[in-house]
Amino acid sequence: MSVSVVLFTSDLRLHDHPPLRAAVAAAREVVPLFVRDPAVDRAGFAAPNRLAFLADCLTDLDAGLRERGGRLVVRSGDTVTEVCGVVRQAGADEVHMAAGHSAFARAREALLRRALESDGRRLYVHDAVTTVVPPGEVTPQGSDHFAVFTPYLRRWVSEPLRAPLAAPRAVPVPQGPRSEKLPERAAVEGVSEGLATGGETEGRRRLRVWLSRHADSYEEVHDDLAGDATSRLSPYLHFGAVSATEAVHRARARGGAGAEAFVRQLCWRDFHQQVLAARPETAVEDYRPRHDLWRRGEEAEADLRAWQQGRTGYPVVDAALRQLAYEGWTHNRGRLLAASFLAKTLYLDWREGARHFLALLVDGDIANNQLNWQWVAGTGTDTRPNRVLNPVLQGKRYDPEGAYVRRWVPELAHLPGPLIHEPWRLKGRDRAAYDYPEPLVDLADGLSRFRRARGRE
Repeated sequence: MSVSVVLFTSDLRLHDHPPLRAAVAAAREVVPLFVRDPAVDRAGFAAPNRLAFLADCLTDLDAGLRERGGRLVVRSGDTVTEVCGVVRQAGADEVHMAAGHSAFARAREALLRRALESDGRRLYVHDAVTTVVPPGEVTPQGSDHFAVFTPYLRRWVSEPLRAPLAAPRAVPVPQGPRSEKLPERAAVEGVSEGLATGGETEGRRRLRVWLSRHADSYEEVHDDLAGDATSRLSPYLHFGAVSATEAVHRARARGGAGAEAFVRQLCWRDFHQQVLAARPETAVEDYRPRHDLWRRGEEAEADLRAWQQGRTGYPVVDAALRQLAYEGWTHNRGRLLAASFLAKTLYLDWREGARHFLALLVDGDIANNQLNWQWVAGTGTDTRPNRVLNPVLQGKRYDPEGAYVRRWVPELAHLPGPLIHEPWRLKGRDRAAYDYPEPLVDLADGLSRFRRARGRE
């Protein structure tokens, strides 16, 4: 066999890449291909932060291929049409790609397989490329997926993992297939000012540094908002610039409670993927409907805008939302607090919050974003659907000195200690001295509204 094609999707790396290694082993020449499909734009996933990060990833991938004697071929258009065109130009007999798990990805795979087979070519789809354990690999008796995380975790940790693959030493690419110019971050408008640099090189550096310096303390400090002790690898995992399988192997090799806690977070990614694969409608619908009558109307819309702008009057919530706007990323504990405040204190539809997050998050992933939002809203897989996170108590617990709030809500930076989480307690001139809004809602009133709506009062 002379030529194979590797279709890159959410796996923009050279290390631990089963489709690429299989293609290199099967053919004398390989066409590494990425297709910029307008269907992704039409579906609303082409957010500026992700487009900028994608440009970084593709540039880095192309550089890595050129170091190995190859190059990345980039096309724009319908994926099936563009792949088949490249296959015919290159005289390729087979295409390799990573398995996708969303409804869109599976439909794309089916169409591509049909088109290639009708032309006498073959499509090879590789599992465990974007996830550690493929969706459907482990299931409970009588169901096609796990609905609760803890029993899934018990099965997941006992699954044998494939060994990580080294990057190929050489990737010879035929001259024929033309490529468009690589996209550039600078050409994307509306990018968050503090957006991280994308690409496998940066992702692998971050993984190496974090494991060596911070993994041991991760279990104790991962919720510390000001400490910023999380790995920040989620964007690189989302784009596949870092292999989740390799990350698990390396964390386990290090060992310790912190590494185990980190691996548990990687398990959450797979857990949500297997829920979405089994129930694709949960991208927009409640996994467990609670028949919520979410607030509507002008007042609700005004509250939503204030929440989006980080002007709720609750400092830790506003800090999380302002970090999101500036970096295209925010701390996981901050995400939980912002989501709980929207869905359970303001009693606004979780889909409004999920939409805002997807518009900004560089790691905006349908499975993790939508299902985490549902977990917080009480319509997802949480076994305690009525839990409400109090932003004042949570702020004092996870940002006790107020350093996180001071970083992102500078108009409150002069306030001492825990008072920063309750600025409304200031009196007279002190209260009038800062430009910060009054709380949108009294926490007790919000809780009462939520309980009445859920039929608990």
